Amino acid sequence: MAPNEGAASVEADAKATKNGFWGRIVQFVRQVIAELKKVVWPTRDELTTFFVVVIVFVLAMMAFSGVVDVITAWLVTKVFGG
Repeated sequence: MAPNEGAASVEADAKATKNGFWGRIVQFVRQVIAELKKVVWPTRDELTTFFVVVIVFVLAMMAFSGVVDVITAWLVTKVFGG
């Protein structure tokens, strides 16, 4: 961290404290907006790919859970009678 960065954050903290409750809220909102500007948002193609991958994964997990459920129910029936 450069020496000036620390000084700037100290000044910002002092200013927020000086401004009180509303000053801290305004500072928070400004920081949130600044961070959101840094975000690299996915393209439409990337978003479509991610969506399909998530749906396929969820369907696979549903199928796996269903198979485990059926096998477990069958085993419980065989062991304890039914």
